Amino acid sequence: MSYTFEATSRMAELDGVSLHYHDMGEGFPTILIHGGGPGATGWSNYQRNVEDLAKKGRVIVIDLPNYGRSTKVGPQPGLFRYYSGVVREFMDKIGIEKANFVGNSLGGGTSLKFALDNPERTGKVILMGAGGGLPIFSAMPTEGLRRMFAYYADGKPTRERLRDFIDMMVFDGSQISDELLEQRYQNSIDPEVVAAPSILPRNGKPAIEDLWREDLAGLENEVLIIWGREDRVLPLDSSFILLNRLPNARLHVFPNCGHWAQWEKASEFNELVANFIAA
Repeated sequence: MSYTFEATSRMAELDGVSLHYHDMGEGFPTILIHGGGPGATGWSNYQRNVEDLAKKGRVIVIDLPNYGRSTKVGPQPGLFRYYSGVVREFMDKIGIEKANFVGNSLGGGTSLKFALDNPERTGKVILMGAGGGLPIFSAMPTEGLRRMFAYYADGKPTRERLRDFIDMMVFDGSQISDELLEQRYQNSIDPEVVAAPSILPRNGKPAIEDLWREDLAGLENEVLIIWGREDRVLPLDSSFILLNRLPNARLHVFPNCGHWAQWEKASEFNELVANFIAA
C-alpha cells in the first residue's frame, strides 16, 4: 500500500494546541518524532520509512508544536519536558495507552524524556542521533549546530542558508532533492516561526535539558541507539554515555552516514527498526 501526505493527514485538538499528525497501518503503534532543524516536519523526516514500518504495525508521525501544520507556540523553557507532556496529552486524546517511539535529534531527546517520565506507557525506544546526551571527545557546539542557530539569527532565513545547514545533516549531499529543500524552506519561513523560533539558544545554550544527568540507569525499557558515524550535528561520541547508562541499550553505527540515518540508510534503517520492534 502506498501512503500519501494528505491521505494520512490528521489533526488532534489538545489544550491550546492543534497537533498535526499522520496515521497509517494497523496494530501496536509506533510514534515517530522529527528533529528540530529549520523547516522540519514529521513527513519530511520520515517519508522514506513510513511505508515499510506500516507493514509491521500502526505508524503515527507527528509535527511537534512550532513545526509543520501544528500550532506555533513559540519558545518554551525545557523543550524535552514540554514536548514530552504534549506527546502524553496527544496519546490520551487519540486513545493510545502505550507505544514504541522513534526519535531523531530533538525527537530523540523528546522520546527519551517521555520514556523517563512515562515508562509504563513506553514500549521500545529507538534514539537516532538523539539530543540530550553529552559528547565526551568532540567540541561543542558543532558546525552543524552553529549553522542551525544562525539560520534565524537576523530574522532573514534564505534558501542558501538552509542548503548550507542541510548539507551538514547528511554524508552525501546528492541525496537531498530540490523538492525536499523547497518544502523545508517554505515551512521555515512561516512568519510565526521566524518571529519566535523555538530552538534558538539562550545565553549561548539552546533550551534543552541535559538528559544524561537524569536517572537513565532506572529506565528498563529496551533501547536501540542509532548513529551515523559522520554525524556533524550531534557527533557519535554523544551516544556513549547513553549507551553506558541505559541498562537495556544497544548501539548500531552506520558508516558513511550523517545525522539523518533514516534518510541516508532508509532500507537498512527500516529493516533494523522493524526487527528490533518485532523481537
